[in-house]
Amino acid sequence: MARAGTLALVLGALSACGSGGGFDIDLRDRLGNAFDTSPAVGRAVAPRPAADDRGIISYPNYQVAVARRGDTVAQVAARIGLPADELARHNGMPADLTLRQGEIIALPRRVAEPSPATGAPTAGPIRPGAAGLAAPGTVATTSLEDRAQAAIARSGTTPAPTPAAAPAAPPAASGREPERHRVARGETAYSIARRYDVPVRALAEWNGLGTDLGVREGQFLLIPVAAPAPAAATETQPGQGTVAPPPPSAATPLPERNETQAPPETPEPAAMAAETTTASRADEARLIYPVTGSIIRAYAKGRNDGIDIKAPAGTEVKAADSGTVAAITRDTDQVPILVLRHSDNILTVYAGVTDVTVAKGDSVRRGQTVARIRPGNPPFLHFEVREGFDSVDPAGYLP
Repeated sequence: MARAGTLALVLGALSACGSGGGFDIDLRDRLGNAFDTSPAVGRAVAPRPAADDRGIISYPNYQVAVARRGDTVAQVAARIGLPADELARHNGMPADLTLRQGEIIALPRRVAEPSPATGAPTAGPIRPGAAGLAAPGTVATTSLEDRAQAAIARSGTTPAPTPAAAPAAPPAASGREPERHRVARGETAYSIARRYDVPVRALAEWNGLGTDLGVREGQFLLIPVAAPAPAAATETQPGQGTVAPPPPSAATPLPERNETQAPPETPEPAAMAAETTTASRADEARLIYPVTGSIIRAYAKGRNDGIDIKAPAGTEVKAADSGTVAAITRDTDQVPILVLRHSDNILTVYAGVTDVTVAKGDSVRRGQTVARIRPGNPPFLHFEVREGFDSVDPAGYLP
């Protein structure tokens, strides 16, 4: 039985250098419907809250810092007033590691709350309304240490001065506290997004992930919260609401037709077959077919993120374009999966192959043999094209 579904891999991008990165190749759910994340893709999420001038985002049960361009862990620690080794150890990274712009760093203990003095328009942590508690259904922290620290911080608050003696206090920030997730060995951005049923793009934007979606073991991620539901549309009774414009008058006659005027000339159809040949189309196309054969399964986003091309076992698989070998991994059946990176942030994926002839980091030429089709019933190549995060129909790139 052809298990094409198990080869429609989720390109959980190429991990940067952490031991927890790599491809999300646990595809067992592809045999059922649990793997289908298409509902999450369309789910609306709220934007990440703005940080203060230090980069601090504060919630009742934890705080995080947002890295600036070029920041190291030590520089973030100096800016927020924490020891660099303590901040680095809490996040499982060296103190001299250069962070991505917008990357989230979890704080091991609380620092001064955001306020107008630190560049925040509001004061104190972001709270869900007036309750001051974590939103129902969320997990506020991932460790007893974090919970204890939050309780200590809350117990140290002092009563507000009397209204007569105190200036008007700035408003408190309002919003739902997101759940935090600590990346375990073998997890990827895609597997984490599936676990929490959120779009992987939103997960990347909330946490400042790179275009490769790489995550590190021990890294803390904020799980995006759902956007507020839109207000219900107001129903109107028949005859109410927008008034339709009056129709054109039927009393005004159409202009008389000039029978002596010659009709416009219709251009002759272009001789497309004479101008374009199969060879020229292949030369002009962005990619070439990696094998010659019949397409036995078409692209269907969310169900088959590529095309399946039937060809005899042992057929040479060609690189669809020049580029570099971004990754070589294996699916749950230990079948090799080859990923090539091309210009313009394009990735091509080749699954159902054997006898891979290249190694990670190698440069490849357009049309170079990179593998062969493995035996199967029937034997076929699963071929994907990715634009950054998203799979696209390869037909738009092929001749």
